[in-house]
Order: sequence, then structure tokens, then C-alpha cells
Amino acid sequence: MDLAFTPEEQAFREEVRNWIHQHLDPAVTRKVHEGLRLTRADIQGWAKTLGKKGWLAYGWPKEFGGPGWSAVQKHLFAEELAKAGAPSIVPFGPVMVAPVIQAFGTPEQQQRFLPGIASGEVWWSQGYSEPGSGSDLASVKTRAERVTDSQGDHYIVNGQKTWTTLGQYGDWMFNLVRTSNEGKPQTGISFLLIDMKSPGVTVRPIKLLDGECEVNEVFFDNVKVPADQLIGEENKGWTYAKHLLAHERTNIADVNRAKRELERLKRVAQAEGVWEDSRFRDQIALLEVDVVALEMLVLRVLSAEKSGKNPLDIAGLLKIKGSEIQQRYTELMMLAGGPFSLPLIHEAMEAGWQGDYPGGNLGLAPLASSYFNMRKTTIYGGSNEVQRNIVAQTVLG
Repeated sequence: MDLAFTPEEQAFREEVRNWIHQHLDPAVTRKVHEGLRLTRADIQGWAKTLGKKGWLAYGWPKEFGGPGWSAVQKHLFAEELAKAGAPSIVPFGPVMVAPVIQAFGTPEQQQRFLPGIASGEVWWSQGYSEPGSGSDLASVKTRAERVTDSQGDHYIVNGQKTWTTLGQYGDWMFNLVRTSNEGKPQTGISFLLIDMKSPGVTVRPIKLLDGECEVNEVFFDNVKVPADQLIGEENKGWTYAKHLLAHERTNIADVNRAKRELERLKRVAQAEGVWEDSRFRDQIALLEVDVVALEMLVLRVLSAEKSGKNPLDIAGLLKIKGSEIQQRYTELMMLAGGPFSLPLIHEAMEAGWQGDYPGGNLGLAPLASSYFNMRKTTIYGGSNEVQRNIVAQTVLG
């Protein structure tokens, strides 16, 4: 495995870096670097900017409107976005549902849905988890019954989804729904695309400990969904769901964000005086070793992709290490900030207050909420306990 980038790849990096510098709003960059709340306008505005350049769909092949970049180019692009402090690309559209539509959708579905995803105009949400059906997605109960009437073929959907990230902003939602109770639970699931403006769809935000409504409950009450919004075959949705989850788990690893936050951790530790504590510095060093190891694993995936192997085979391993690293850097930052990590007064933070103390521009106030928020990372996208079993079965047979 050659870890050196070619001159062409380095030139590509410079092109991306210069373009981001010219188009990214410094006010948004400050919010990202200081951990402040991003508005919908911040997130979607940047997505639309990338969409106009043709880079929001950076992982897509050319035949579907993407740039057709190599695996290394995609990695360098994501790395430069993170370094620059760009808002993370909301993955549900371009990273998660788009590959499913490309792989299993009809040409009509591809023409209908992919352009809006690539432009950033259409915000997608994920409808997987339900009350009682989190890691065990095979037990989903949201029901879709196919009927035919004077208006044609459609499904009537009833049920509930939960933990729907940023669902309050969603225009469309991809869903796992139960269309059969015959045989194994996995064999009765279908993959359905639902317009969230449809009559009978209700979104109820869930307020978290930090006062944010990052996740939501979504209710379906006799929602009519045209049958042409079914992806692939009926009762084959489990196959499509696994395809999507592999992309989600690879995305969760987010090594480039970890590298950016590691540097932020060092700045916080130095400003707060704990950098001189050798034991605390040891913890930062251990974290940095793991971040480098995760990056090497990602580069191995890129190398495998170059040689035609399936890099998604180790998506579970990437998810395990990436999620644990996210928990560790948020914990260390909170410990470094000490009492200044605790205040969470949004009005004051939005006005620019970051604590009346030396180094107050380092954004310590949101650190406790970031720590609590990141406790979820080892659970969502398939719990780490389940992922370890999958990795063990893959390695040991």
C-alpha cells in the first residue's frame, strides 16, 4: 500500500482548498470551529453551494451526475472540508439514499429523485428506527398495505419512526416498512420513499438535554404513497437497507472531523492550562495514536477500492473505532474546559459569549452538550456490540 499522494492528487487538493476558501462563509466557519449551533440556512446554504459546483454528490459516478472522482480524490475532498470548518454534509440524501436509488431504483426514479439530492434543494430524512426497533431493524412494525383503486396503485402507511435526525427539516423520507408477515422478519420489509408533506405525516421534535431538537418522532396515519415510490422489489427492502447501512457506518467513522477536533482539543488544553499535566497530555497522545490508526485504516479502504475490492466489508470496524474516538475527544475537551464547559445559555452563545475568562474564544460553553450528544455514536447505525459480532464472524467465520 503506497500512502504517498501523487502530484496530480496534491494538485487536486490545492484546487479544492482554494475553492472552499473562496466560497465558505467565515461566520459559518467560526460556528463549526467553536461548536456553535448551525441553523438550517447554514447547513443547506452550504449544501446548495456545493451542489452548484457539482460537488455535493462528490461520491457519485459520472453517469448519475457526480464528478466521478477516484477514492483518493473523495478522501482529499472530505479532508479539506473538515480542515476548513465547513458544515458536515447531511448524509441522508447524497451519501445514503442516493446509492440505493442508483443501485436498485428504476431509471424513472433516478431521473426524478437524484437531481434534487445533487443540488441540495431537497432535504432527505431517514425512517429506520422505531420504538422497540433500533439495532434490531428486522422487527420494524410500520405497516404498508398495497391497494388499488380509481387513483391507481398505492400503499397505505401506518406506524411510527423515532430518532429521525433533523426530520423537522425533511422534504422526503426513505423508510423501512413491513409489507408482509410471512417467513423470516427480514423477508417482509420493503424500502419506500415518502413525501413528508403528504397528508397524515406528523413530525414531533424531541427536545434533548442540551435544549436542541436534533431528533424527532414521525407518525404515519393512513398516509397514501404511490406504488412507484417503492424502491426495487416488494419484500426485498432488507437487502437495500444493508447496502445503505454500509455507507452510513463508513460515514460515521469521519476520520477527518476527528483530526480537526483533535487539534481543537490541543488548543483548549493549552488555553486552560492542562497541557502541562503530563497525564492529561498522555491521554491526548493515546487519542492521537488512535486517530492516526483510523486514518491508516481508511487509507487501506481506499487502496482496496483502487484494486477493485469491496471496501464496505469492513464498514463495521470503521464505525466501531470512529464512534469511540468521537466520544473520547468530546470527553477530553470537556475535562480540559472544566467548569467553563457547563454553561449552556443559547441566547448568550448566539450573541458571541464564550465565557468571561482568558481564551474565551475557544468555544468552551458547548463542550458538555457535545459530550452528552456523542454518547449516542456507539449505538446508532448499528450498536458497536452488534458490529463486533459481525466483524468476528467475518474474520473467524
